[in-house]
Amino acid sequence: MLDVNAVDLHYGAAQALRGVSLKAEPGKVTCVLGRNGVGKTSLLRALVGQHAVSGGSIVWEGADITRLAPVERARRGIAYVPQGREIFPLLSVEENLETGFAPLKRDQRTVPDDVFSLFPVLKSMLGRRGGDLSGGQQQQLAIGRALVMRPRLLLLDEPTEGIQPSIIKDIGRAIGYLRDLKQMAIVLVEQYLDFASELGDHFAVMDRGTVVYASDKANMDEGALKRAMAI
Repeated sequence: MLDVNAVDLHYGAAQALRGVSLKAEPGKVTCVLGRNGVGKTSLLRALVGQHAVSGGSIVWEGADITRLAPVERARRGIAYVPQGREIFPLLSVEENLETGFAPLKRDQRTVPDDVFSLFPVLKSMLGRRGGDLSGGQQQQLAIGRALVMRPRLLLLDEPTEGIQPSIIKDIGRAIGYLRDLKQMAIVLVEQYLDFASELGDHFAVMDRGTVVYASDKANMDEGALKRAMAI
């Protein structure tokens, strides 16, 4: 389980996160919602260690990882699909997938079958350069690369942004499948409530670096959630 407790994060004098708390558990999708610039991406960067937090704690699977380097978090099963994909445009699809081998032991360095069953287009394009793929295909590649790491915590930063509707459906099905395996916790950052509502088990709405509404699906007040997103 992921337990984020009262995390603060600063960029110099500017405070990006203010006392943010969040939980994520295996077999569940925790959706982080809110407008652009409210701190959602900063939260994910804090979780993977790209930016050191200035207060609070991050506990994963019972261990405090607040001060661990990103590579150590990756070795503990935390994978990140960043906003904008950030694939390697000059590497082939196969080589992009193989960059996910880095935190794995040698005997685990294979591409799982699930990557190609979830995103069959990748198998047919293994020799093509990543930069030649469409935006939607690059997003599938970025998720596939994360899955190569055999994550137990998967962090997704707006995977539907700028993606055609047919691939959004494929990504939604993939997230649902991974959730139902009950082997990983998933944190999904989204702006689109409809997409998040179909997949989410827990919801947190952020504004100005803090969580202004939080609920599980069973107790969610949709009106209150929408009002929080409109702040």
